Amino acid sequence: MRPLSKIFNLNDPGWGRGQDGKGSEPPKRPAGNGGPPDLDQVWRDVNARLGAMFGRRSGGGQRPDNQGGGIGGPTARQSRIGLGVLAAGALAMWLGSGFFIVQEGQVAVITQFGKYKSTAQAGFQWRLPYPFEANEIVNVSQLRTFEVGFRGNARNRVLPEALMLTDDENIVDVQFVVQYRLRADGAPEYLFKTKDPDESVRQAAQTAMREVVGGRSMDFVLYEGRTAVAIDVQKLMQQILDRYQTGVQVSSVAIQNVQPPEQVQAAFDDAVKAGQDRERQINEGQAYRNQIIPMAGGQASRMLEQAEGYRARVIGDATGDAARFTSIVTEYRKSPLVIRERMYLESMQQMFVHASKVLVDTHGNNNMLYLPLDKLMQQTAAEAVVPGSTPKAVITPAPAVVPVAPTSSVRPAQASGVANTLTRDRGSR
Repeated sequence: MRPLSKIFNLNDPGWGRGQDGKGSEPPKRPAGNGGPPDLDQVWRDVNARLGAMFGRRSGGGQRPDNQGGGIGGPTARQSRIGLGVLAAGALAMWLGSGFFIVQEGQVAVITQFGKYKSTAQAGFQWRLPYPFEANEIVNVSQLRTFEVGFRGNARNRVLPEALMLTDDENIVDVQFVVQYRLRADGAPEYLFKTKDPDESVRQAAQTAMREVVGGRSMDFVLYEGRTAVAIDVQKLMQQILDRYQTGVQVSSVAIQNVQPPEQVQAAFDDAVKAGQDRERQINEGQAYRNQIIPMAGGQASRMLEQAEGYRARVIGDATGDAARFTSIVTEYRKSPLVIRERMYLESMQQMFVHASKVLVDTHGNNNMLYLPLDKLMQQTAAEAVVPGSTPKAVITPAPAVVPVAPTSSVRPAQASGVANTLTRDRGSR
């Protein structure tokens, strides 16, 4: 190591000043000058010392001896040491080239002779130097985004990507954005399984969107089904990418805009208005139905209740009449004459209450007697009206003048006598 230190020692006062003015070296500058060494002489000293180290002859090809002045050549041992030091330095530099740093959020894919070997995580790492091993840094935390159907904004459309056919044979303009990132263990697949993984993700997105939209109706895609379509597209994309082993994880699929093509926008607006009118009329009909059906149900229930009440009343009346008739039959069997007389009187009373005839005794006179028949009939009709029953029609005639005897009048006793006569006549019959 000492010869090397002497060769590359910059503190050596002989650098650029020759070797005591002997041999082929140019003479030194005078000592009294005190100036810096000549640069050309420094360069010649370096070349001479390197040539001496590797055994090269100096000057005109004659190797000077130790007494003849000049620089003497190194020994074999010094040459071996110098070569070993250079080899060791080169080896150290070659081994040091295998160190590398992986930043946070990145991984390093290490290959050995071009074949995948392992994946290095974040930190200070080492691998075998080139050409045995190599590494490639992959960012797995970066969120990658691309647009389908437009670039930058919705007005800058890409129609070949945006126009899609629905299940009901209509065309829609779909613009959406896809975001994805690499899985932590998907860096090797991302690098080696596919030729262009980012383009594969784009094509998978278009394929999935066209398949999902092709299985839905136009109204579903335009209105209520946007979220469902985006979810289905994300699932189908992930299945395709996993099948191709791209190492990609789809983060989200967001539909930015869905509309019919511009060429049919006016006709589509008219169709939308017609659909809205149809929905409004359906809603109005439904509201009317909801109003009428409960009302009809209430009326039907009321009629059923009235029928049940009438049925109960008729049955009750019939049951009461049958019980009364049974009791009358029982009493009639005990005393037939009394019951028969009573029944006759009650029947006549009921008949005379509703009758419009008046019996007057006119024997032995021809005088005229004024009877207010209209008032009597109105009083009879008022008494005949029973609460809860239908009143009978009453014909009110004009007041009548009946000829009667001047000395006779209608007396209750006479009327009762007539009634008794009729009773006796009926009894005799």
